[in-house]
Amino acid sequence: MSKTLLKISNLSKSFGENTVLKDINLEIKEGEIVGLVGENGAGKSTLMKIIFGMPVIKETGGYKGEIKIDDEIVNFNSPFDALGAGIGMVHQEFSLIPGFSAGENIVLNRETTKQSLLELLFGERIKVIDSNKTKERAQGAISQLGITINDEEYIQQMPVAHMQFTEIAREIEREKIKLLVLDEPTAVLTESEAEVLVKTIKELSKKGIAIIFITHRLNEIIEACDKVVVLRDGVMINSVPAKETNVDEITQWMIGRKIEENSKEIEKENSKLNLDDNEIILDVKNLCVDMPGELVKNLNLKVRKGEILGLAGMAGQGKIGVANGIMGLYYSSGSIKFNDEDIKINSPEDPLKKGLFFVSEDRKGVGLLLDKSIELNIAYPAIQIKEMFLKKLFGCVRYSDDKEIEKNAKKYIEQLEIRCMGPKQRVQELSGGNQQKVCLAKAFTMDPKLMFVSEPTRGIDVGAKKLVLDILKKYNKEKGTTIVITSSEVEELRSVCDRIAIINEGKVAGILSPEANIIEFGKYMTGVGGN
Repeated sequence: MSKTLLKISNLSKSFGENTVLKDINLEIKEGEIVGLVGENGAGKSTLMKIIFGMPVIKETGGYKGEIKIDDEIVNFNSPFDALGAGIGMVHQEFSLIPGFSAGENIVLNRETTKQSLLELLFGERIKVIDSNKTKERAQGAISQLGITINDEEYIQQMPVAHMQFTEIAREIEREKIKLLVLDEPTAVLTESEAEVLVKTIKELSKKGIAIIFITHRLNEIIEACDKVVVLRDGVMINSVPAKETNVDEITQWMIGRKIEENSKEIEKENSKLNLDDNEIILDVKNLCVDMPGELVKNLNLKVRKGEILGLAGMAGQGKIGVANGIMGLYYSSGSIKFNDEDIKINSPEDPLKKGLFFVSEDRKGVGLLLDKSIELNIAYPAIQIKEMFLKKLFGCVRYSDDKEIEKNAKKYIEQLEIRCMGPKQRVQELSGGNQQKVCLAKAFTMDPKLMFVSEPTRGIDVGAKKLVLDILKKYNKEKGTTIVITSSEVEELRSVCDRIAIINEGKVAGILSPEANIIEFGKYMTGVGGN
């Protein structure tokens, strides 16, 4: 029987008066795969920050309780201490250096060196990297992933899926790795890529590496894990063998209530429109987008007024680049008409003023002002573009209407169930899923005519996922807002969309009904559809 690697006893953590973890007791054995699940704000991220020695824990008063690794009490002061103890972590947000290659990132600060004349003359401070050995190590780590990645490709040129595998390869390559924490590793992956990752996780566990696997895709938990640990409101609700439970039961533990419908069964409002008769609100012709890792080349697409259109496709094939190009975030060419009026290419302000809005897949890089409050983040675009939430003094001097800004934020905090301490809390203090909800609230405040939403449920738990999808449907139904949703999860698109366009090799390979056979989706995504 495997011995206990990590033992957590009576662990509690508070941020001021807000208690986020309460008396957590957990044991993880060597080679064990533990699925850690819970709604956003349940305490998963805080628990991982404690295990990995993140500075924010010490800076906010530390924690109560005890952590043992190999029967020795530890209290890490930094992630370097955790790494030294054999703990690696792949964070939800990437920590790669864009200007370095995949191979360089994998062995960064651990490169193999060789003796040289310079070292003999000037001592150990002057070392020469052994490029061949370093390359071999990087390729060796990549080979364990079951996916092909060019170790010489620069990170900034990679699709996000390859970035995720590079992060994992970096941790695998470390010597004496005992415990690997994977925080939402499949959130940016397609279903087939996620299957490859699950296989990789199982192989790593056979080598004695324990893994904490955090994901909102509960079917992956059942498939990959030996044990499932459920957190809710900072309390460990249950810890059971994965083979003794199921997705519905885990969901009930997570949210404390039954989910009446899963993503495949969400009721569709098929009777709302005869979409075939609807006018074209957005007409895209010959769109090319120069976005690293995304291929958009001579793409043509027509979007009907009032519909929910899905954009699906494999990673790097161009689905993410479509909205980014239309909204002017990356250099583009082609023709874009919105309501029969030309959209200025490469002018982010023009589509915003004409009634388009974009909820980006890159919530931290594009979507949020991390050091500002929730209420300001939600109101900021409306203030800048539509001059909302402004008062006039003496008829000429304008200043912000703080009461209306706060009122608007409170409305969306309630509607979207944003877990926070209030509208004035800084966005960077929220969990990833709650940050995503703030991005959606910002879009809803703008009340756009057409809204692009890219990966709307990435990093969001099953309960919040249904809430977000329901709200998008509500806006579409009640306000007639046209919505274009880009997602790596085909079933998610099938549950809410009227039509789904599959993007392959930078073009629209085909447009399918959500009721179409899943095999048809697979064919178009792999370039064999329509043949």
